[in-house]
Formats: sequence, structure tokens, C-alpha cells
Amino acid sequence: MVEIKFHNTATRSKEVFTPIDPDNVRMYVCGPTVYDRAHLGNARPVVVFDVLYRLLREVYGPNHVTYVRNFTDVDDKIIERANRDGKEIDQITSETTQWYLDDMAALGALEPTAMPRATQHIDDMVTMIEGLIDSGHAYAAEGHVLFAVDSYDDYGKLSGRSVDDMIAGARVEVAPYKRNPMDFVLWKPARDGEPGWDSPWGRGRPGWHIECSAMSYGLLGESFDIHGGGNDLMFPHHENEIAQSKCAHAGAGFANVWLHNEMLQVEGKKMSKSLGNFFTVHDLLEQGVPGEVIRFVFLGTHYRKPMDWTEKKREEAEATLGKWHRMRGSNKPGAVPKAIVDAVANDLNTPEAISVLHKLANIGDIEGLLGGLDFLGLKTIDTEMLDLIREGEQERLSELEAKLTQLRIGAMNTKDYSQVDAMKSALIAAGVEVRMSKAGIELVPGAGFDRAKLEGL
Repeated sequence: MVEIKFHNTATRSKEVFTPIDPDNVRMYVCGPTVYDRAHLGNARPVVVFDVLYRLLREVYGPNHVTYVRNFTDVDDKIIERANRDGKEIDQITSETTQWYLDDMAALGALEPTAMPRATQHIDDMVTMIEGLIDSGHAYAAEGHVLFAVDSYDDYGKLSGRSVDDMIAGARVEVAPYKRNPMDFVLWKPARDGEPGWDSPWGRGRPGWHIECSAMSYGLLGESFDIHGGGNDLMFPHHENEIAQSKCAHAGAGFANVWLHNEMLQVEGKKMSKSLGNFFTVHDLLEQGVPGEVIRFVFLGTHYRKPMDWTEKKREEAEATLGKWHRMRGSNKPGAVPKAIVDAVANDLNTPEAISVLHKLANIGDIEGLLGGLDFLGLKTIDTEMLDLIREGEQERLSELEAKLTQLRIGAMNTKDYSQVDAMKSALIAAGVEVRMSKAGIELVPGAGFDRAKLEGL
């Protein structure tokens, strides 16, 4: 069997992965709060953990992997959106959940085994909170229930912070009903007009952190194999999940392995609306960027490194995928090459897996190339995507045809064809066939066409 290794955030070391039960490998990943379109940064963990899901399915078998990713469908932002748009909350969450599923499917992401919604598990949350109160790990105060952080000695172990450091570096909600500034909300009262559920502490709704603990317990049990998410969730969300879950189920391990992906930038800067570089997955898809191209750019950076989305990377991805898919012909995907599985099994090293794809393309192993693309979630390509790639290629080639035509006209006057010859050589090196006649110049992409090599011409 393939040996899988992960960098476990909890131990800060790379470890061989040994599932609790090889017949039921279990993974939980924090999902979105559904109040708007998913931005590009939201999509990175989806792609990262989709690759992991595919790896586990390849190694242990599709029927032996359970992948849970939740939807938070009750939250202040959702309530604000519903009030702003004059819509019912259910209408907002139903619409935005479908947007999310459609956009992630466009990126080639498989749907998880289960996608629970927080509002479907309110009773489970109430039961867990009652247990935490009974065991002395939580307390009720003024309609709220709070987790007592000082009742759990290992609080802060995941992120490597002391409680004092966390208080100093975090925006801690100051409230008179808290015994400790770091205590966090498990249940809070619902204001008039807000969604709420009856509970022993009055009508209210759950805090954010308890949702994932209740849903992971209900679907995966007290202990499971892998918990994933963006590193922005490490504190406080994941710290709080660990604390309340381990205290609710004494002696259980909760998640054995913690995986965190780094954040996304755009052209070297943090994505933000104020900088004008904020966009959603849907924005890119609407602009004609195929989902496969977005996924390919993501996979080009290791998940534990910051990823920089750039226009150059997008263009290079389109050129590479266009070239590979033109090589497809009538070939069918073969077995997934061992070198690709081994690369992904080595802490999800997708850049190494992509380098293997390049090697397979260069040696003409089309079946291996297609098998690797399939495994990495890059197999889906339709006529529309090919048309978009070809349209972009043809637009660029038309620009170069005009430029080469002007150089040729100038050379006919000066008798100096050095610039014409230099440009022809560069085009041929990029896999472009240069056809010159009295009627004009035509540039045709050949089998080895590489749009990236046209940069600078």
C-alpha cells in the first residue's frame, strides 16, 4: 500500500498517516458561511482537500472514505444579508449554498460524502452544551452559555499560543457575564426578528464553534482521522473545537491529524475590496476563465505555502492545458502513474505531481498523462473550454501576425530581414507554424504550441 505522509499541525512534524480504521477513513473540513458568492480564497481549501479526498479514495477505495464538509447557515452575516435584501433567511441560504456547489463543481471538486447544515443539528448542539455544563466545562449566564477556557489545560496547544498571548493578540469580546475574557460563546439569545430555537437557556441560537463539534461527532464519531481548513481558522475556531469536543467526550482524541492550507494573494498582495483585487470564483468563470484553469493554478503551489494568483499564471495554465488536451486525441486515461500518487501522498505535493505530468507529456505517454489529469481532478474539459482557450490563442496570434507583417513590410524597404527572422525563430520555438506568402502571413499553432513562450514578442 502507498505510504502517505502529512505535516500534522498538531505535532508540527511530518508523520506517516495511519487511519483509525482503514475500512472507514474519516475526514472533516470546515465549510462556508453561506451568505454570498465564494471568493477565490474560499476556493483554495476546497481544491486542497478535494485532492486529499481523491488520494484517500485511490489508496483505500472510494467506499472506504467518509468526507464531511459543513455549511454554516445561521450567522450574523446571513441575517444582515436577509434584512438588506428583504428576503427570508432560508431563501438566502438556499440560493447561496447552490451558488457555492455550482462554483466548486466548476473547479472539478467532488461533492463530499456528507454536507450537513448547522440548522439541521441544533438539537445535537444543545445536547453537547448540556453535557459541557454538567461536567463543569461550561456555564450559563444572562441567556448565554460560555465555555470555560481555564477548565481545559491544553487550550492553545494547536496554535502554539499561551492564553495570555491569545488575549493580547486577539479581539476578545468583553462582556460582564464572562468569567474569563477568553471564554467563548456556545449559545446566545436571539433578538426579536432573528431566527432562534428553544433551549434550556431560553430562545436563542448556537455559537459558531459548537456547530462543527456537534456535526463532526454526529457524522464521524468521537475520534476521526483528519481535520482540515485554512490556517486562518486555527485560532480561535479550531482551538475551540478541540477544547469543547475533548471535554464533551473525555478520553476521545477528536481529530488525529490537523492540516491547514496557507492563504491566497492576488498579484503579490492580500486580496481586498479596497485594493480592487477582490473577486469571486463566479467572477472569473463569468470572465471566461475555465474552472480547470483556476484549479491548475492552485495546484501549482504547495498547500502549506501562500498562493499568489497572477494573470501570468492564468495564461500559462491555459497554454499548458490547451497543449495537453490537444494531445488527447482518441486516447483514454490509463492507470494513475505511481509517480503522481507518490507525489500527492508526500504531504499533498501537487507541484511535484504537475512536474510529472509535464514529463509524461514530453515523452508522449498520453494514457499516463490523462490518468494523472483524471486523478488530480483536471480531466473534465468540454468544447466550450477548448473554444475559450483557442479564442484566446487566436487573438494573441492575430496580434503577432499584424506585428510580423509590419516588420516584413519594413524589411522589404530596408532589405534588413534580421528582425523578421528573429521573430520567426521565436514563433517556431513556441510551436507556431509561420506561413508566409504574397497574400500575407498566417500563424498556426502546432502540436508543440506553448502560449507562455509568446510572452515578450
